[in-house]
Amino acid sequence: MSVADELLKANEEFVRSFNLGDLAVQPRRRLAVLACMDSRILFERCLGLRPGDAHMIRNAGGIATEDAIRSLIVSHHLLDTQEIIIINHTDCGLLRVKEEELKNKLADKMGTPFGAPAHFHAFDNLEENVRQQIDRVRTHPWIPKHIPVRGFIYDVKTGALKEVPAT
Repeated sequence: MSVADELLKANEEFVRSFNLGDLAVQPRRRLAVLACMDSRILFERCLGLRPGDAHMIRNAGGIATEDAIRSLIVSHHLLDTQEIIIINHTDCGLLRVKEEELKNKLADKMGTPFGAPAHFHAFDNLEENVRQQIDRVRTHPWIPKHIPVRGFIYDVKTGALKEVPAT
């Protein structure tokens, strides 16, 4: 049985007790979270969030890419979120690579020159990366200046969050 088939079987069980169909499209806590896609981290659980509380936007590295910012703009302007948090984490895969090395490795592996995506957003300083993401969000012209944007680092060994002061 494939993993997708296992998931479909699990979904059948989920449907039997499903009771979330009446949740509003606007998040109850008026919060948007931009975080890494790392499979070890259940951000909803570590933040005490329940279904319907917040928008969760996840990508490799918890990076404020054009698409992540697009989602944050929709979250605020169409669905009334009023606060944004950004979470990176220790032991992130993007901390272990250099941008050019990754591009070259993939080009060699695939036998074709590098194309899209233009950037993987590899980084070597976790706190500085969080600050850069905060800055990207705060300085976007369509994110209002009154919206709080805060950044955190999640420790994968302890589960603790540490706030990263913005510059």
